[in-house]
Order: sequence, then structure tokens, then C-alpha cells
Amino acid sequence: MPDSSVIDFVERRGPDRAHDVIGKRLRMAELLVDVNHQMGAMDTLDEALETLVTIISRETGADRSTLFLNDVETGELYSRVALGDIRRDIRILNTVGIAGHVFTNGESMVIHDAYSDERFSPSVDEKTGYHTRNVLCTPIRTVKGDIIGVAQSLNKQHGEFTEENLEVLQALTLQASITLHSVQFAERMHRSHTQELEFLDIVSDVTSEIDLAVVLQKVMTEATRMLNAERSTLFINDEKSGELWSQTGVGLDATQIRLPNDQGIAGTVFTSGQSVNIPYAYADLRFNPEFDRKTGFFTRSILCVPVVNKDGKTIGVTQVLNKRGGAFTGEDESRLRAFTAQVSIGLENAKLFNDVENMKNYNESMLQSMSNGVFTLDEDANIVTCNDAGSRIMQLDSQDIIGRSADEFLTGANAWVRDKILRVAETRVPDISVDAELEFNNNKVSVNLTVLPLIASDEHSLGTLIMIEDISTEKRVKSTMARYMDPGLADQVLEGGGDILGGKSTPATILFSDIRGFTTLTEELGAQGTVALLNEYFTLMVDCIQREEGMLDKFIGDAIMAAFGMPIAHDDDEDRAVRAAIAMIRKLDDWNRERLALGKHPVDMGIGLNTDVVVSGNIGSPKRMDYTIIGDGVNLAARLESACKQYSARILTSENTYRKLHGTYRIREIDRVIVKGKTEPVSIYEILDHHSEESFPNLMETVLHFKDGLTQYRNGNWDKATAAFNDALKLHPNDKLSRTYIERCDYMKNHPPGDDWNGVFVMTSK
Repeated sequence: MPDSSVIDFVERRGPDRAHDVIGKRLRMAELLVDVNHQMGAMDTLDEALETLVTIISRETGADRSTLFLNDVETGELYSRVALGDIRRDIRILNTVGIAGHVFTNGESMVIHDAYSDERFSPSVDEKTGYHTRNVLCTPIRTVKGDIIGVAQSLNKQHGEFTEENLEVLQALTLQASITLHSVQFAERMHRSHTQELEFLDIVSDVTSEIDLAVVLQKVMTEATRMLNAERSTLFINDEKSGELWSQTGVGLDATQIRLPNDQGIAGTVFTSGQSVNIPYAYADLRFNPEFDRKTGFFTRSILCVPVVNKDGKTIGVTQVLNKRGGAFTGEDESRLRAFTAQVSIGLENAKLFNDVENMKNYNESMLQSMSNGVFTLDEDANIVTCNDAGSRIMQLDSQDIIGRSADEFLTGANAWVRDKILRVAETRVPDISVDAELEFNNNKVSVNLTVLPLIASDEHSLGTLIMIEDISTEKRVKSTMARYMDPGLADQVLEGGGDILGGKSTPATILFSDIRGFTTLTEELGAQGTVALLNEYFTLMVDCIQREEGMLDKFIGDAIMAAFGMPIAHDDDEDRAVRAAIAMIRKLDDWNRERLALGKHPVDMGIGLNTDVVVSGNIGSPKRMDYTIIGDGVNLAARLESACKQYSARILTSENTYRKLHGTYRIREIDRVIVKGKTEPVSIYEILDHHSEESFPNLMETVLHFKDGLTQYRNGNWDKATAAFNDALKLHPNDKLSRTYIERCDYMKNHPPGDDWNGVFVMTSK
């Protein structure tokens, strides 16, 4: 017999209507059973979300659907989207928009006109290009009634969303809530377990390292990855200088950062010993935006915790910037504190090792860098150490010196030195011999010789130190030659003997400088005045070059040609060249102020820098030769110096130099050019560090507008480029380069380039 309730329902609704309703309920039941089966087979949250979103869109007839889950730690609703093989979270505050309203109030909504609802944010459509017509939204509830998220369908494909669609959506989310809640919890537990295992591996890896530079790099790398941040910095306190210091990069790319340990956010955390978690950096008065302006980095959020050793002493701070996907949480702070507490022991060990290693290296470097020969003897008068200069002066290899006794080594013509050693060891009074003579391998050497006692802090004798200053004829000749050529070249000539002609390929950074309007100056000054001006000018400029250990190659009229990286290469020759150029411009400006005060005309100049492999060597004949540098790299540096006039710049550098710089400078890219005689374009940059606020107001803001204009110019958007360059001129009306580009844009607009336009400028002059 049929159930009485079914018979009653049929009698009230009629057979056809009742049949439709019962059919819909059966289909809904089948759908929910199917959803339950599909969701139950899901192992991950990503799979569960993707499956449920597909079913919701199909069953509600929507164009697209989104399922948001609530993150109780951050107060955000989040969903997952796939971009190729990468998945990322989309997050919104759980109180914002239609989704936030539904989550907060627990009320389902059917909105037929999205743009007429004040809770709808059209900015999302503007960013994505998608147009939202209508919205169906319901909270996701557990069986207990707790709201764990929001399900949302957009744009009914046919007609508008109905209450029946809402019932379907509510039924689907209720049925799937148990699985969603479970996989969400399982994912959280799995992530926590994985993080703990990674944490132990990281701590083990960091604390096993003894090299401080490597430890710093590892800690910063792992802190960044562990907290899903954009970057992090570990600062160590320098008790001697009262500074917090850190090192970015290792090896040749290492750059040290220092700041007072009582200033800024890092200083606040160090002095107070309390963590700081700032979700919005620019809203905090302790944050200094100057670093962002200099580096181009934009700081959103900051988490900074003290690094405390086992004795409870704060030895530094760890600072992490820009959490991806939101602000740093309390859990992030706890994990970072735990991490720094564990690695502090490794840091202190590495720091102690670094201090000892630095002292050892300092002492060794000091001895090796001395031009005087230094060797030491122990208490038994056995030679323990000998520096390179000592080996050179005595014309012996170090292995032929070290380990020998004074009685064995200092014999014959040198026996007088042994007598002095014995007397100093006995009296502990230093002894100095001026213009004495030593003999090694039948060669006599004129020296100044000093014998010093080595005494420990407890007055115990450690031995003797002997210092030898070579004052032989060779040294006098070198001193004379150094006035006519670079001291490094003088060494090469003296050491080369008869075989000093030839050349070699050497990587170097070439500097060219030239006085502007020199012909006019010579006409006004006359011969004697011109020579006096050049002598004073060259003295100032060469000092700037040699302070950075650059090699002065030659004077070419009023031009200077110098090289960095030869005859001795350094790890930062490109930076040395840039610093020298900046110093030259600043020194020139100081000199011009003095000249103007005396009623004299100021002097201006341009500088070109380029890094390349060049050919260097002595060219000529055995009777007359000249050390010089040749090659395309030299020519490009000269072209850039000449281009300073065209670009209204004072220092121009090629991309070859720019890419190898280790330091941070105020630089802007100004063009891509093909120089005369070449076919491949090269990017050129203007160094701006010599400017003051007076000579270049609003520098960084102007550079940003100029950069935007250059991008538009290269894309052929002449009007947008002109607008950007005009914005730059508003900030700095005397930026002649922006005016130059406005003129270019006007020309290009009236004479459009072909389809092969790539923004490259061809230089037709040298």
C-alpha cells in the first residue's frame, strides 16, 4: 500500500505537480549522494574545492563559481586557483564585499543586479575584465551550524538565479561541509608536521656551519622560505661600533649593510628585546621609507624579532619583509622566535670563528701588504715567519728561510744582524740600523734594519721581529719612474728586465673624461694659463682615480684615460671606477666654487665608463715604448664620454659595467644605442650620485617618471611617453634629458618609425 503522506501530498498538489516535486527531490537526493561519494574520495583540499566548484556551477547553471574557506588566524576568506602547475591562494577580508557580508551575517543572498548592490565591489571586474550581472551566495555550514566559509555563483547562464537554485547551493555546501572541514584540518596538520620536520633540518644545517657569511646567508634564505616572505635580513650587533650589520651575498658578490643599533625598527627591537609585527609599514612612524626610495623595493609588512643567546643577551635581530598572501601572524612570530633561538648558538660560534679568522687574516694581510720585509724568530732564534717582501729582498723562497736558525742563516756579511738579535733578546731594547748593507746570493742590498723584541702580556719573551726596508738603487729608480708612469707599471718595467714588450688580454673598466669647451678656455687663458689650469685640474682628478687604485693610462690633451682592474685586479673594480667618477665630479664642483669666488670661469667635464676585455701592454721598440690599452671596450668608453653632451649627463656607463656593480647607486637607464662603427645596440645608464637635492631636486621620484616615459617611448606610445617626461619636468624643471625625449617623441609622432621600431637610437658621431 502507498504511504498515506504521499497519497495526501498527491491529493493536495495534483498528480502532475506531485510527480515533478517528488522527481526533483529524488534527483536532489541522488545528487547529494553523488557529491558525498565524490568528496569522500578527495585526499586534498585543492581537489575537494575544484570538484565542488565544478558541481555547483553545473547544478546552479552559473557561468562560474567560487568557494571560500575562512582562515581563523588571519580573518580572511581564501580560495585556491591554478595557474599552470602553480596554485596560489586568493584572499579577502571576511567582512568585505558580498562574500564577507554573507559570512558575517550567516544569511544567503540572491542578487539579481550586482551593480545596484552597495556591497558589491566593481573594482574586481575592472581588474579582470569580467562583468558580473547577478550573484548567488550562501554560507557554508557544518552539521553543528558553524560557518566555515562561503559559496558563490556568478552570472546565471539563462535568466536569473532563483530560490530553487539557492536551495540546491545550500544543500550541496551542507553535504560537502564535513569533507571540506576534514580535509582543511588534515591539510593544516600535514603542513604543521612538514614545517616541524623542515624546521629541524634547517636548524641542523645552520648550526653545523662555521663560516659566518654562509651562516648569515642560510639563516636569511631559510627564514624567507619558512615564513613565505619576499626577503629577510639577519643583523648582528657590533659591540665596538654600536651598529647592527649584515651581509648580503657571498664571495665576490658580498655586500655589507650597517646601521645604528638604536634606530629604526631593527634598532627598536634590538634595544627593547621585544618583537615587532607591523602589517602596514608606511603607517608606522618608526619605518624609514628612504631605504625603499633608494632600492626601489616596496615594503608592505614587517616582522622583526630579537636574536637572544643562551645567556639571555640580545646579539642581533632578524627582520622579515612582505608576507606573501597577507600579514605576518602570531604563529609566524612564534616560529621565527623559535628559529632564531635555535640558531643563535651557531651564530655565536660562527661569529667567534669569524673574529679569530679576521684577526689572523688581518695580521697576515698587514704583513703581506707591507713593502718592508718582516720575519720573526722564536725564543730559540729559529725563523718562524717571513712575508713576501722579505723573501723578495733576500732573493730567497720562503721555504729556504722559514725553519732555519739565525746562526745558520745569518752568516758571513750578515753576521752583524745575528749579533743584534742576541743583544735585543737579552736587553729587550729595540735596535735600528740606518743605511746598512746585507748580502744575499752575492748581491748587496741597501737597507734600513729594525730589530724588535716580542713580549707577551705576562712579560714572557716570545722571540724577535726583524723589519727590513729596501733603499737600494732599484727602489730609488722606481721612485723616480713613478712620477712619469703609474707605480704598478713602474714595478712591471723594473721586474720585466729586457722582456717588457708585448701585451695580454685583461678584463678592465675603462674611464674616459674630457673637459667641455676646452678650446674656448685655451683662447681665453693663453699658453701659460692653460698649462697651469691643466696641472691643477689633473692633480685633483688623478687623486680621485688613485684613491680607488685605478691606473692612470695617459693624458690626451685635456682628456684623461684610466683603467680599473689592471695591472692588479680587484673584486670590485667596476664599483671603484664608479666611485672614482663620482668623486671626480664632486671634486670638480668644489674646485669650481673656488674658481667662481676668484672671478674665474668654471670648468665642466663628461665621463664615460665601460667594462670589457681589453688588450694591454708595452708597445713600441726597446729604445722607446708606451704602455697603452686598446680594444672595442676602450672605444665604447670614449663614445660614452662624448655622448654625455648629447644626453646632458656628466657620467655615463654601459650595461657591461652596470650589471657588474655590487654597490647601490642612484642610476637611471637613459637609452639603448648603436654607437658609431658598431651594429649591436648597448644600454647606457646615467650615474646620479654626484647630485645634491639642490642640483637635482626630487631625484628618485623624477627618475621613476622618466623610467615610465622611456618604457612608453620604446613601445611607441608617444603621447603617454610625453606625459611621463612632463611629469618628470614638474619635479625637476632642469632635467634636460626629459626635454630631449619630449623632442624625440614629437619627431616620432610626426615621422612615425616603421614596424621594426625597437627603441634603439643610432649614434652617427663619435
